[in-house]
Amino acid sequence: MSFQKIFLFDFDGVIVDGMHEYWNSSLLACEKYLNSPYISVDQNLYKTVPNAFKKIRPWVKYGWEMILIVHEIIKPENPLKNHNKDDFINNYHQNCQRILNDNYWNSEDLQKILDKSRKCQIDNDFESWVNLHNPYFEVINFMKELQKRKIKTGIITTKGKIFAEKILKQLNISPEFIYGYESGTKIKIAEELSQTYEILGFLEDRKKTLIDIKKNSETSHIPCFLADWGYLKELDRFNLSNEIKLIKLGNLMELVAI
Repeated sequence: MSFQKIFLFDFDGVIVDGMHEYWNSSLLACEKYLNSPYISVDQNLYKTVPNAFKKIRPWVKYGWEMILIVHEIIKPENPLKNHNKDDFINNYHQNCQRILNDNYWNSEDLQKILDKSRKCQIDNDFESWVNLHNPYFEVINFMKELQKRKIKTGIITTKGKIFAEKILKQLNISPEFIYGYESGTKIKIAEELSQTYEILGFLEDRKKTLIDIKKNSETSHIPCFLADWGYLKELDRFNLSNEIKLIKLGNLMELVAI
């Protein structure tokens, strides 16, 4: 049986740099929708992304975590700043859970208000919202080259599907599949796709996701590529197993040969 070929991509950090969008949307969510007595939003904060936010970004798996980080950064009392970010990072998951518990929040509600914040911006000024995303044109050209060669492309992201679709449309990219956080875990989606497609590769900037794919017996055969330009932790580029290849923007077209 001959399977159709497909190449899989992560979205934020791989196809686009969404750092500014995540900061602005999370900040707006805190300002408009988050019920917290501990924060006060300064409009000047919308102009630049704090260094602490940039440094913590590689630890984030789901969008709702961004709201927690922004909440901690903009607190007047004991705010999260560059000088104490390492303490937060060293116990990242425990700190996220602590903030949820302390404020009686849950991740589902935070994800909903992040989506609500994005919808508000799209409805009011779509162009400004889209322009918060900086595309990696080398990746876009690589995707188009794959499609020229009759290789399908699919995107698996922890962003909401509807928002990824809007950005991709602006970039004139039409992948065969777009899976958002609503579709489940990346591992499960890759499992399901591998039943009907020959997956030529998965390009992702979260090392742990690629490690999990390689550990899963149903997906271990998928070639995995770690995006050197993405939101990587300092040590992510080192001690990679032979099963995960670090790839640079300038070398993307080499993958066409696979």
